[in-house]
Amino acid sequence: MLTHVVLMKFTDPADAPKAKELLEGLVPAVPHIQKLTVGLDVVRAAVSWDLVLLTEHADLDALKGYQDHPAHLDVAQWLRPRLAARATVDF
Repeated sequence: MLTHVVLMKFTDPADAPKAKELLEGLVPAVPHIQKLTVGLDVVRAAVSWDLVLLTEHADLDALKGYQDHPAHLDVAQWLRPRLAARATVDF
């Protein structure tokens, strides 16, 4: 089991709900996702990120399959110009 964690900070935090909707839409489209959770920040502290994405995959090959899937690439294309920062951890 491999868990993929992504923290996102948007240039405009108002983009976070749309990002959540798009990311959750990947579940039926990408067979490499075993579980997907998206959370929006509610505290809005100076150190807070706007959105967290957690996905679970069978193994590293499944994570790579998810990352290379056309549906994921479409969402990433929408996200990239809206992000001020992004951090990831895979464990």
